[in-house]
Amino acid sequence: MEMNGHTPEPHSYDYDLIVIGGGSGGLAAAKEAAKYEKKVMVLDFVTPTPLGNSWGLGGTCVNVGCIPKKLMHQAALLGQALQDSRKFGWQFTEEVQHNWMTMTESVQNYIGSLNWGYRVALREKKVTYENAYGEFVGPHTIKAINKRGVEKLYTAEKFLIATGERPRYLGIPGDKEYCISSDDLFSLPYCPGKTLVVGASYVALECAGFLAGLGLDVTVMVRSILLRGFDQDIANKIGEHMEEHGINFIREFVPIKVEQIEEGTPGRLKVIAKSTNGNQIIEGEYNTVLLAIGRDSCTRKIGLDKVGVKINEKTGKIPVNDEEQTNVPYIYAVGDILQDKLELTPVAIQAGRLLVQRLYAGSTTKCDYVNVPTTVFTPLEYGACGYSEETALEKFGEENIEVYHSHFWPLEWTVPSRDNNKCYAKIICNIQDNERVIGFHVLGPNAGEITQGFAAAMKCGMTKEQLDSTIGIHPVCAEVFTTLSVTKRSGESTLQAGC
Repeated sequence: MEMNGHTPEPHSYDYDLIVIGGGSGGLAAAKEAAKYEKKVMVLDFVTPTPLGNSWGLGGTCVNVGCIPKKLMHQAALLGQALQDSRKFGWQFTEEVQHNWMTMTESVQNYIGSLNWGYRVALREKKVTYENAYGEFVGPHTIKAINKRGVEKLYTAEKFLIATGERPRYLGIPGDKEYCISSDDLFSLPYCPGKTLVVGASYVALECAGFLAGLGLDVTVMVRSILLRGFDQDIANKIGEHMEEHGINFIREFVPIKVEQIEEGTPGRLKVIAKSTNGNQIIEGEYNTVLLAIGRDSCTRKIGLDKVGVKINEKTGKIPVNDEEQTNVPYIYAVGDILQDKLELTPVAIQAGRLLVQRLYAGSTTKCDYVNVPTTVFTPLEYGACGYSEETALEKFGEENIEVYHSHFWPLEWTVPSRDNNKCYAKIICNIQDNERVIGFHVLGPNAGEITQGFAAAMKCGMTKEQLDSTIGIHPVCAEVFTTLSVTKRSGESTLQAGC
């Protein structure tokens, strides 16, 4: 600790690096630092949800995010595959039903194995792990409080903040008492029944999608637009597809009160909502209300004011330089809490590893936040890399942008004869730069698998000409990108017929 204004010599610190947050970014950084024989500690603590749920080491992605989400999305896809299979000659007479508890137990068992694996990995790498809440108390000093309330002080030469985010609540009567969030859904000990999903984020639409795919009655209440920040042309196509597949949308309404009609598993709730552009009030009855209206950074209660780390007061995000360093030189930050950076697990992992390599291994490589691919696991998956159409037009001007697009029909869907001309491919090219591909968008099955490969090509500066000279693999969905000929500007039809 700092005594009488004198900072102690570096060797007198307890640790070389203390990482606050044992999620994707924090664990990646801690394990990387251990490679360089550094003395590392990870503090990880999950504040229980209003309903009392918490989880093990690994962070949001592993416990209440990407991993359980994708597994439940897969459960829904299997339901669709069962329906398709009859047309392919599979005969079964019994009524097919989905068992929520079997699914959640299987998913939670897998997550449990991952939690255990992370703890073992830290132990093997000689990283100290404490299941305790970290809070700065002074220069180079942190207080760790465990779940029994026992406090300990630790000092370190450097600190990494990797605390992530947690779901936001509406701040209306009944929200924390009766609603659930994504933090509760994946371990919910009963089938949610008729569900209202509040929000239009990717979390909202993904959850609504797989719940409907499991056969539940699902309604999505949307304040304004779907998938803010994503390509709106595609966002609207996703919404249309979900509506066609039985998901109800209530647009331009926000809940103002949630009341309990009846307790139970699930119980019954009354939701009162108000129009966003008038005084109209509506009411609805649901078994479960899932809030997915956004996430807040866990930065306001970790003592940043005690050490002078600046945060954006409005958002709670931390501004950093291009080396993930805060305004306090010995404190760094990675992951979802960074201002103006992408909130994605692989981004946090990459940034954490590269940061540690710069600190301890003489590297100069910085995390590249440009052309990061991502996928939204809605029933019709959406993969994207680079600019959305709106952003490209705004930045480069309509005359400098060429958009090539096409609908396509996956071969696997032709026999069951479903969803013709719902899948969609689009690339955005910069005319001034040799028609370089600056935006890649695909709406269809396995969108993530398709996008990952094209993201590497975009890193290499792929042009439209290079795409055209690539021979497609037949018959797969991704081959559509090698034969795109219709521009948006031309107004020609993109509907597909034949193979």
